[in-house]
Amino acid sequence: MRIGIVILPDQRWSVAQRRWRQVEEWGFDHAWTYDHLGWRDLVDGPWFDSMATLTAAATATSRIRLGTLVASPNFRHPAAFARQVTALDDISGGRFLLGLGAGGIGFDSTVLGGETLSPRQRVDRLAEFAELLDLILRDDGTTWRGEWFAAVDARSNPGCVQAPRVPFVMAANGPRSMRLAARFGQGWVTIGAGGDDLEGWWGTVADISAGMDRTLAEAGRDPATLDRYLSLDSAPVFSLSSADFFAEQVGRAAALGFTDVVTHWPRASSWYAGDEAILVDVATRLLPELQRLPGS
Repeated sequence: MRIGIVILPDQRWSVAQRRWRQVEEWGFDHAWTYDHLGWRDLVDGPWFDSMATLTAAATATSRIRLGTLVASPNFRHPAAFARQVTALDDISGGRFLLGLGAGGIGFDSTVLGGETLSPRQRVDRLAEFAELLDLILRDDGTTWRGEWFAAVDARSNPGCVQAPRVPFVMAANGPRSMRLAARFGQGWVTIGAGGDDLEGWWGTVADISAGMDRTLAEAGRDPATLDRYLSLDSAPVFSLSSADFFAEQVGRAAALGFTDVVTHWPRASSWYAGDEAILVDVATRLLPELQRLPGS
């Protein structure tokens, strides 16, 4: 079991730098940030760019894997984004994990003046985004046209450090997006599907995980070739409510075959509000034991 943590890009680098270094020193396996121009009600507070933040984190660390949870087509084009991806992969020495998703509604979907898309349209757009980005990152000089995106002789030279390209960790809950994860992903991440209480949420996670199993079987893909990530804090209860609760949630994820879990650095209020002392306790007392849990 690999354990990761999200550090929201809501603090100046003088504060955030210490956090990125600390999670590496503690021994977390991967660290992530959100890829948004603004997120929910936090759009009214401090917020920084994800790729610049991860680039700075790459220079402040040396071992831990770094990623977007998750980048989306809401404000990105594959041809331009490929240049950022290859740069970050190079600067990090091949430690970059590219989380990709369809993009939600809200600030990111309207800030550029576009209309809010339906769920089907967002998955249609993601399919094109992933296919074109995959092509550009693998092959130099890509010309391609779809309904949502086009590229003419798009370049990615000198290419990614990781071969044949950076790993895609595809966010997926539904059948169509799961098929995209099976096609393009080296990893798959889910947030569950709501639920009125904690047990209800875990029930949705189990159902979605079974759906991913069926999707892989239908695609003829070996399940062992897809890392499976669970974002624990989409549950109704914050995973770092206590050290014992966190250990219990990691154990439940392992029992469902997840290879990786992700928590969040506690914030003083609002989203992911919690006590940093609990994070310290988990990191210094429980992390090595939890990492020995068998995943899928």
